[in-house]
Amino acid sequence: MCSAVNEPLAPIVIDVEASGFGRGSYPIEVGFVMPDGSTQCSLITPEPSWVHWDDSAESLHGITREILAEHGKPIEEVAMWLNEHLRGLTVYSDAWGNDLSWLGALFEYAEVPQLFHLDALNKLLTEEQMNAWSETRASVVSELSLKRHRASNDAKIIQMTYLSTLPESSVVSSATLKLKPELEQS
Repeated sequence: MCSAVNEPLAPIVIDVEASGFGRGSYPIEVGFVMPDGSTQCSLITPEPSWVHWDDSAESLHGITREILAEHGKPIEEVAMWLNEHLRGLTVYSDAWGNDLSWLGALFEYAEVPQLFHLDALNKLLTEEQMNAWSETRASVVSELSLKRHRASNDAKIIQMTYLSTLPESSVVSSATLKLKPELEQS
C-alpha cells in the first residue's frame, strides 16, 4: 500500500489582506496555498471608488498605497487568475466572514463570476484542534521565520497549523508538505 494513501490531504487555504476592517474596506492582496504546499499571491490595484484606508491595517501588513500603485494587478486580472487556479475547488479561510466579503467585492467589481467555493476552516477542525490552535500556530510561525507578512505566507501558516494539530497518526511532515518558495504573481 502506498503511504501517500494514508496521509491526509492538506486543505487549500486562502487569505486576504485588506485596506482595513469594516464598512468600506476592500481587498489589497490575496494569496493561497495548495495541498502540496506551493503558494501564490497577488497584490490588487484598488478601484477608484475604493478609498477607505486604515493606517493601523497598513502597519500590520506593511502594504502601502504606493506599493499597490506600482505592483498591484487590475481586479479583473486577479479574479480570472484566482478562477484559473481554484476553479471548482473548495478553499478554506480562518477569517471566513471578512474574506467572503472582500472576495465578493473583488469578483463583483471585476464583473467575473467566482468559480470556487469559500468555506470556513473551523468546519474542518475538531474540538482538540481548536484547543491546540493558538499554541501550535505560534510554533509554526517561529519554525517558518517568514520575513514578510503576505497573504500567501499567512495561508501557509494556517495550513501548517491545521496539519500540525491533526492527531499524531495522521500528521503530514514538513518533508511531505514541501516548503516551496512563494510564487508571486505581483
